Amino acid sequence: MTIFIIRHVFIMLITLLISCGTNPTESSSANADTTARSDNPDSADHRQSEGTENHPHAHHSHENDTDDSTNDESIATYFIVVADTGQNYYTLHKKMFELNKQFRIQIDTMDRSYNEKKNLIALSENDDDKLYAGEYFPRRFPSDHLSLEYLDVYQTKAGKKTIALVAGIYEKQKSADSALSILHASEKKVFKIKANIFTGCAH
Repeated sequence: MTIFIIRHVFIMLITLLISCGTNPTESSSANADTTARSDNPDSADHRQSEGTENHPHAHHSHENDTDDSTNDESIATYFIVVADTGQNYYTLHKKMFELNKQFRIQIDTMDRSYNEKKNLIALSENDDDKLYAGEYFPRRFPSDHLSLEYLDVYQTKAGKKTIALVAGIYEKQKSADSALSILHASEKKVFKIKANIFTGCAH
């Protein structure tokens, strides 16, 4: 009887010890998983830090924005309506007066005329503007007048000395289109140019 009781108590103790014990393998696995998450370079915290400190555009400088806006102040985008082009000044000069009579568009020569010796549309040699006296000075500002200009002032791909019979320079494309439509009734060569024109001080 005594031996039976002792055996029974021994079995109960062994059972209690097994049920309360900790599996060392499971504990090691849990710790290893925690370490892996903290060292992983793709973790959320690491990506956030990298995104703000190492991204090539994170600290983008705007120091050039001021320079660009300053340069742009001297450049204006205008729409130039050209009735015809050519190399012969006198042919286009005659046509300019024809358009003046037909459409009642005023002419503005800006005190320039054709200098045969220089083969150039130019101011008088005695002009008050000593810097441009005897030289070509282009029309740069909006007006609905007729004038003869060198086309390469408004269209860089134009050939040197190509003369343009300008029928107007406009700030708004709609105004240019309106003038274009009116002239097109009789002038099939008329066209429009969108140009960036320097409007700053020319001296």
